[in-house]
Amino acid sequence: MSKLGAGIAITGIGSAAPKAILSNDHLSQMVETSDEWISTRTGMKNRHIASSTESLSQISARAAQQALSMAGITAADLDLIILATSTPDDLFGSACQVQSLIGATKAVAFDLTAACSGFIFALITASQFIRTGVHQNVLVIGADILSHWVDWSDRNTCVLFGDGAGAIVCQGIEQGDRLLAFEMYSDGSQNNRLNLPYIGESKPLVEDIEASVGTYRPIVMNGREVYRFAVAKVPEVIEKAMFRANITSEQIDWLLLHQANRRIIDAVAQRLKIPREKVLSNIAEYGNTSAASIPLALDEAVRQGRVQPGDIIAASGFGAGLTWGSAIFKWG
Repeated sequence: MSKLGAGIAITGIGSAAPKAILSNDHLSQMVETSDEWISTRTGMKNRHIASSTESLSQISARAAQQALSMAGITAADLDLIILATSTPDDLFGSACQVQSLIGATKAVAFDLTAACSGFIFALITASQFIRTGVHQNVLVIGADILSHWVDWSDRNTCVLFGDGAGAIVCQGIEQGDRLLAFEMYSDGSQNNRLNLPYIGESKPLVEDIEASVGTYRPIVMNGREVYRFAVAKVPEVIEKAMFRANITSEQIDWLLLHQANRRIIDAVAQRLKIPREKVLSNIAEYGNTSAASIPLALDEAVRQGRVQPGDIIAASGFGAGLTWGSAIFKWG
């Protein structure tokens, strides 16, 4: 158990993605589209797709093991695992499966569902357990296999989504706090702009009693409305977090947004007056991986040596719910 009032540091990061790559050219063979149409509107070139033998728990465990290795601790040292996902292998949750796969025998594990905001929400949740002294070592994973829930005949959505996982290790530290500020919001009145709804049919059981039997239908999205929501709310939530952290956009080393659409990323950076060379993005290679997108992009930048210890990162997730949030933190 860490000390009451401890700070939080991110000490390790890792990521994983399926090997199979679905390119824009592949998609043009499936629906009426083209590489030019997709890339100019979204910035996407490829997306990784999980096979029938790859599970969310497996790719999450691979990302987790990389993060643990970088942090210099073992799975046995973990107190808590938070898995941010909207696409678990089991509707009851997959965090416990990850716990078992990596051998985190003393860690409690649970899923957190906040769609594309999930990683940010999970990081903030982890920080509360550390700051209050309850836990010392927390593994936060953002992972989704959205290919399970895509309508592959709908060109408006099937070009967007890919699969992947990213993980970080958060640890309590006695001096300083690397999570400088955060903000979170939700607006359920706009749920119909992006959702994955349950659809059921009536099944009579006994006299006067019936149940609903069905499943979830593919992702439904109003792309224009989601774009308007993102370019309005994301800069605002980042500005509020920066205000809480008492820093300006000039002090931000890196802007790291959920990888939903290149146009959204560019629009937010422009409003915040953050130059493009300070924006982290790998949307061209992975597409929209929901809760995985932020740690996937960060892991790549860290391992390339672009992000250095002490760099200040402004991160924001946004999406279904609708939910949105921001975290300002120092790397390492």
